[in-house]
Amino acid sequence: MKKTFLFALTALFISSASFAGETTTVANSNETFELANVRTNPFCMAVVKGDLDAVKKMIELGSDVNEKSNGMTPLMYAARYNRVDIIKLLVKEGARVKARNSKGFTAIKFAKMSNAQEAIQLLKELS
Repeated sequence: MKKTFLFALTALFISSASFAGETTTVANSNETFELANVRTNPFCMAVVKGDLDAVKKMIELGSDVNEKSNGMTPLMYAARYNRVDIIKLLVKEGARVKARNSKGFTAIKFAKMSNAQEAIQLLKELS
């Protein structure tokens, strides 16, 4: 029972804190639920997955290294998921290290929240 509760709580936290998206209200005879429909752009998904080759190719094809997806820049995603090689590439291509999301969080804050030590160290050096 504890594992189920912790899993549900973790899933709820991740879905509410990670991404903003459209919500749909669903109701049955007893309860009402809100379902989140999350859509992260393909460039940021490549960053999350750590696919350096895809990120390079998308930059070559014109992807904006500072375009936000769900309120986060690609650098914020890279920092959150400790993608150090991608952080280096994004910064080299003009990503703004001190950019903030709507809550005022920077890439280094996302790295700290995820305990991404390598990303924290690199971002400190770049700041």
